[in-house]
Amino acid sequence: MTTDQLFWVLARVAGLSSYAALAIALVTGIALRTAVLDWLGNNRALRSLHTYTTVLWVPLAAVHILSLLLDQTARIGLVDVVVPFHSSYGTLAIGLGALSVDVLLVVTVTAFFKRQMNKDLWQWLHRLAYPAFALLFFHSVLSGTDFSDPFVSAITWAAGAMLLLLALARAIWGRLPA
Repeated sequence: MTTDQLFWVLARVAGLSSYAALAIALVTGIALRTAVLDWLGNNRALRSLHTYTTVLWVPLAAVHILSLLLDQTARIGLVDVVVPFHSSYGTLAIGLGALSVDVLLVVTVTAFFKRQMNKDLWQWLHRLAYPAFALLFFHSVLSGTDFSDPFVSAITWAAGAMLLLLALARAIWGRLPA
């Protein structure tokens, strides 16, 4: 295995893992407000899982990005990671990834300042996780080379569909009965 192949595999594994952590963070976040997963565990367990996965995505995303920066085949520079739609290669796909990371970092950092922030501002910023995840979903679909694998494709689409369904249920019905 060459160094570039190692970075390619590492980037894929870390990217998929980061996606999974974010999907779990969003599902548990919605579950805390909708009672959809009350049968799985109490709010304390869901909140712990939500908090853990909210933090977990950051190092996984960092490994994903660092691996791509070190992979000579990927042709991604540091500016491409921070400035959306700057990349000359895969402009849309990489731009969506950069934009999603930028927004998700804002959501994650402000989550630690919830008690010091105005409640309405915090909720507005926190809800940016939904469009950020949608950006990440499309980044994955457009740039992911692993979608030929039915298992990877099924997990990605299932997570996206579940989040869409739960977000719509939350928007339409509010807190669902237990």
